[in-house]
Amino acid sequence: MKTITFYLDFISPYAWLAFDAWPQAMQGIGHRVVHKPILFAALLKHHGQLGPAEIPAKRDWTYRQVLWQAHQQGSPLQLPAMHPFNPLGLLRLALACDASGEPNRFVCEKIFRHVWCSGQEAADPQRLAQLTAELAPARDPSGAEVKQALQTHTDQAIAQGVFGVPSFAVDDKLFWGQDALPMLRAYLQVDPWFDGPHWQAPALCGVGVKRA
Repeated sequence: MKTITFYLDFISPYAWLAFDAWPQAMQGIGHRVVHKPILFAALLKHHGQLGPAEIPAKRDWTYRQVLWQAHQQGSPLQLPAMHPFNPLGLLRLALACDASGEPNRFVCEKIFRHVWCSGQEAADPQRLAQLTAELAPARDPSGAEVKQALQTHTDQAIAQGVFGVPSFAVDDKLFWGQDALPMLRAYLQVDPWFDGPHWQAPALCGVGVKRA
């Protein structure tokens, strides 16, 4: 049975769509999922990128697209009152709910729905306090141990080459994005394509132009 590391940040609507689609997308395939919350903003900083919501035209398209994709796959999705927002409180809450910093599906779903199914402000202190009371984490979300766990998860993700969320790591392979779920499923079903030349093809493609 394969173990899949699901790197996520609750700030990402694509992470929510992938999370909600997961049971159906992986139906019939024996596997274990480890949820690892990470700070998407740290990935962007490391790779020198802007987030989709930081580019005005792309921001509008992103919201339209995820609303359409939610409609198509039958997932609830309502844009929060403000986005982007600071997700640290939610990430730390998720980590605090598990001794190893690997929250289970119930915890992740509660937090995802808090963000993407209410239409309210995701980082509102009162809402966060209420959610914390409901989840009753065993550890202090604001404690040094939890903060370090988030840093460690994020550093591990960067070391594995993660550049966006959601990302799925299994064996020596990394799959990025909600739309990679069919590709991930094929890999788990031992599709022979992955043993051919195509997976390694990017290494043989040279860089023709680099922007300053």
